[in-house]
Amino acid sequence: MNRVAITGVGVVAPGGIGTKEFWSLLSEGRTATRTVSFFDPSPFRSQVAAEIDFDPVHAGLTAQEIRRMDRATQLAVVATREAVADSELGVDDLDPSCLGVTIGTAVGATMGLEQEYRAVSDDGRLFHVDHTYAGPHLYGYLVPSSFASEVAWQAGAEGPVAVISTGCTSGLDAVGHACELIREGSVDVMIAGATDAPISPITLASFDAIKATTNRNDDPAHASRPFDGTRNGFVLGEGSAVFVLERLERARERGARVYAEIAGFASRCNAFHMTGLRPDGVEMAEAITVALDEARSNPEDVDYVNAHGSGTKQNDRHETAAFKRSLGEHAYRTPVSSIKSMIGHSLGAIGSLEIAASVLAIQHDVVPPTANLHTPDPQCDLDYVPLVAREWPTGTVLTVGSGFGGFQSAMVLRGER
Repeated sequence: MNRVAITGVGVVAPGGIGTKEFWSLLSEGRTATRTVSFFDPSPFRSQVAAEIDFDPVHAGLTAQEIRRMDRATQLAVVATREAVADSELGVDDLDPSCLGVTIGTAVGATMGLEQEYRAVSDDGRLFHVDHTYAGPHLYGYLVPSSFASEVAWQAGAEGPVAVISTGCTSGLDAVGHACELIREGSVDVMIAGATDAPISPITLASFDAIKATTNRNDDPAHASRPFDGTRNGFVLGEGSAVFVLERLERARERGARVYAEIAGFASRCNAFHMTGLRPDGVEMAEAITVALDEARSNPEDVDYVNAHGSGTKQNDRHETAAFKRSLGEHAYRTPVSSIKSMIGHSLGAIGSLEIAASVLAIQHDVVPPTANLHTPDPQCDLDYVPLVAREWPTGTVLTVGSGFGGFQSAMVLRGER
């Protein structure tokens, strides 16, 4: 079975464009959460989000690309360009049929679709919409497959190309799927990651309805508080992270820098509830155990856990139970942290952003902190690295995700050896 390496990383995230800026924010424990500025948030219960200061022209997109692409697609394309350049892959020299793409997303072209609906419905006043007001690229917004096709066009990929949409585990699952394609020999190289740009009125309204997001609107910089006893919901975010994956042997032959090896991956579903989680964390624990088995690793080999850590009481306690069940006593000796405390929850994109944080932690031997963690929840009694990053040997990192619909995913990343 082929071993799989990550040789290129591209990130567009709240707090900065590019991998360097992303790691600077995380390692310094800064937060990028603020009051929503994309539209007037005053009608909504939750009015905070982690927005990206993203200028598509400055990022190198043409006028035609900007016109054609939804914001989420733009983020993915910019992240892809960074990842490919970072890998020094030389895509023009590749057999295009041996290069594939997988992109994860939870909510697709939310911003583009909402913009188009407002136009054809005259801001919601028309029940029978007027299709003549629809823009020429509405179909591209409607089908999330446009995300993967745009990335494939950028890279000239003619191998397997797909969109993976499994809620908030999409970013993990898209990279996991890409890894399996390389392992089985279907392709040599994959461009894989995820993107979401969901900060729109319809998304705020949807999460308001189930009270999943925080209403700590008076203090947006400290509103995201995973594992803290005062937390009261997650903060919406946006972003994209994309990776170049290739056979480890191939990467070594061409002298590529290897950020990490994807040593194990597994996913499970709780088949239980659309938004609810079992408090014992059984399904996440099983995904972790299977991923560790695939990596031929023991629980004691895990140096750091990059948690889902959404900042809801249900998730944080469920996840804590899963770590104890899968890692045993080692869970109490292992640093755990949530970067959502700094960049919010970008739904389908966050799993890939957390992979990026994990491989950078391996590169720097630094565990990013859980910001805003001042009052620990007594039921979350592990080492959550509060407030300040920690120098720590991080040869093996476990990163996990949990998504509406019952999805649970786990990935083991390991420094090259």
